[in-house]
Amino acid sequence: MVKNRHVFGPVPSRRLGVSLGVSPIPEKTCNYTCTYCQLGRTRYMSNKRTMFYPVDKIAAQVQAALKTNSSIDVISLVGEGEPTLYEGLGDLIDAIKSFTDKPVVLITNAALFYDKQVRHESAKADIVLPSLDGYDETSWKTINRPYGRLDYKSVLNGLIEFSKEYGGQLWLEIMLIRGENDSDKALKAFSSIVSKIRHDRLYVNTPVRPPAEGFVEPCSHERVRAFAKKFNGSAIDELVSIGFGSDIKDNYEAVCSIIMRHPMNAFEIESFLKSRHASNTEQEVVFSQLKKDGSITAIEYKGFVTYRAS
Repeated sequence: MVKNRHVFGPVPSRRLGVSLGVSPIPEKTCNYTCTYCQLGRTRYMSNKRTMFYPVDKIAAQVQAALKTNSSIDVISLVGEGEPTLYEGLGDLIDAIKSFTDKPVVLITNAALFYDKQVRHESAKADIVLPSLDGYDETSWKTINRPYGRLDYKSVLNGLIEFSKEYGGQLWLEIMLIRGENDSDKALKAFSSIVSKIRHDRLYVNTPVRPPAEGFVEPCSHERVRAFAKKFNGSAIDELVSIGFGSDIKDNYEAVCSIIMRHPMNAFEIESFLKSRHASNTEQEVVFSQLKKDGSITAIEYKGFVTYRAS
């Protein structure tokens, strides 16, 4: 399996088009352990920013990947947890922008935006996608399960402050969980909060891939649409995405490089392999290897088998 590879994909994004993923942090490192996380439970809970890897090493991999993926739409700093925990974030964005004009996107839980330095570095991205799942402290702690020293008011005020300072595109996302933050009370509270956050777009989502916790239930499309309508936003399940990609030659290595950062269901893997002209026999070999790989878990959810990092 590919080790310490910071660039993966391209992967399809219903918001961003074809995205080349960049992971600047170790696997499952985050200051949240969200109940709905498609990566599973957070393995390393931390709120301390760390220079996990050299900036030039990550930037070199991005530059190399762009040579064979010139048709991508964006470069997404998404990580395998929370990318703002990477202490070299600002320098990495500068480095990437020095050799490409592709938009740089930061996908973040915004938990560290109370820190002025994090806001400054994050503002270098062309598009920032912060999440907002809790409408009060209780729902925030229940859904996002933050690092113990984090404070809801500080986190929320940091996001509001960032939205006022930031000159790029801010696309806010709300993840709805049935029975947790989808009530009329929640809708009213979210309305008050959203009105304070300067944003260019707002997306309403609900889990579609296996969540970290089995008790998490997605909301109905009708409820997601109702929230989106209230905020003049978009229901993500109404958006369309295209397929995955990779410049790794070996089929199994290519699949694994994506799965370790972005879960894929069996249909997506099959479609990906077909796009690489893999024969039926070659596809069967890949699925056989996945079943034997202890670092990958197969989970059945909503009628689909999805593969993700163990």
